[in-house]
Amino acid sequence: MKHFALMLRTVAAWSITLLVVFPLIWLVLTAFKTEQQAIAIPPQLFFTPTLESFAEVNLRSDYLLFARNSVITSFVSTLLGLAIAAPAAYSMAFFATRKTRDILMWMLSTKMMPAVGALVPVYVMAQTAGLLDSLTALIIVFTLSNLPIMVWMLYSGFKDIPADILEAARMDGANVWGEFLHVIRPLAMGTLASTGLLCLVMSWNEAFWSLNLSSAKAGTLATLIGSYSSPEGLFWAKLSAASLMAIAPIVVVGWFSQKQLVQGLTFGAVK
Repeated sequence: MKHFALMLRTVAAWSITLLVVFPLIWLVLTAFKTEQQAIAIPPQLFFTPTLESFAEVNLRSDYLLFARNSVITSFVSTLLGLAIAAPAAYSMAFFATRKTRDILMWMLSTKMMPAVGALVPVYVMAQTAGLLDSLTALIIVFTLSNLPIMVWMLYSGFKDIPADILEAARMDGANVWGEFLHVIRPLAMGTLASTGLLCLVMSWNEAFWSLNLSSAKAGTLATLIGSYSSPEGLFWAKLSAASLMAIAPIVVVGWFSQKQLVQGLTFGAVK
């Protein structure tokens, strides 16, 4: 009976894994097909791989420009978010008031509203400020979008630091800035790294705001992918090639930092 249950769990695990991984496998296969092979019915599982779609993507679009914009917006918004979220989480974790929990819940509730609900006012403000199709607008929006998650993750991590360590630092004469810089920061480096990595991935993959607030000048890789849809239909092979070129860098980052990402996703899970 135990052997059967173990076999059943194994089959279920492999089935779920294949369901999750299959779209990525199909994306990779389609990227190395021609347009005719990509839309063939029934689908062609065996074909001669070609780099034709990758070449056309590079010929039609400035991939390095879109990649540079993605790097700038992702890294700058993550660093800016950490600079804002870390002091906020520190204050809430170690100088809590009766309203601290309410503020945290309010911040989290802002993530429950669909992004399209804020599109019109954000677009109008960006247009009025002359920030449409600019990296500045995307950095601000990415930072504000990720800020509630960053505060919550850092708050959970800071709460795990023993209060006795902070009391000892205060008795030695440490002020608030010294306490954060020389005590909290070293102890919470794992928390800061996990939060930064997770929000970096979220900013890199952000498509809604990139498509609506940018175009050729400040467009990210999400904008590049969106450019391969047209009134005539989708160019499946080129779309797949552009998508693969867009996700490859962040997949590599995620692969080498998966431990920190998992740690970040499970902060506070046992509380």
